[in-house]
Amino acid sequence: MSQTVGRTRLAYSRTWHHISLSSAHTPPLGRLASRIAVILMGKHKPIWDPSTDCGDYVVATSCADLLVTGRKMQQKTYYTHSTRPGSLKEISLEALMRKWGGGEVLRKAVRGMLPKNRLRDKRLERLKVFEGAAHPYKDNLVKVDGRTRMVDGLEVRGEMEKARTV
Repeated sequence: MSQTVGRTRLAYSRTWHHISLSSAHTPPLGRLASRIAVILMGKHKPIWDPSTDCGDYVVATSCADLLVTGRKMQQKTYYTHSTRPGSLKEISLEALMRKWGGGEVLRKAVRGMLPKNRLRDKRLERLKVFEGAAHPYKDNLVKVDGRTRMVDGLEVRGEMEKARTV
């Protein structure tokens, strides 16, 4: 009998989650970013450990339809500084959306929600953001808006159980 309960290759396998921001029940930016950060870290898995990277992939589409509440679009500012005197630059959320798109705004929000350690950049690489609905990861998606996707009439969980027994 194995002494490593749950620490198998199957437990560490990464699944692909799809989040569409164009749906009517999409949460605002902060709540969405915290949910994405939990998935990227792997805290939704029973094998989660702070020192290991066991998170999943997240594909966020329709980022141009990003929802913010109140007057954040005009009032929220992002600051950058190059450590040179007089190089402090600020840009509003509205201008950032126009210049770089909603995907960059979502990426910045998720980056702020992830722990500040050596795994942050690796976890952030697994976040794929797209302004429109089209993306090249359609074949990889397993969970679409929190529900398991059907593959050829069988659920993905059944496929994983078959792979585990082999």
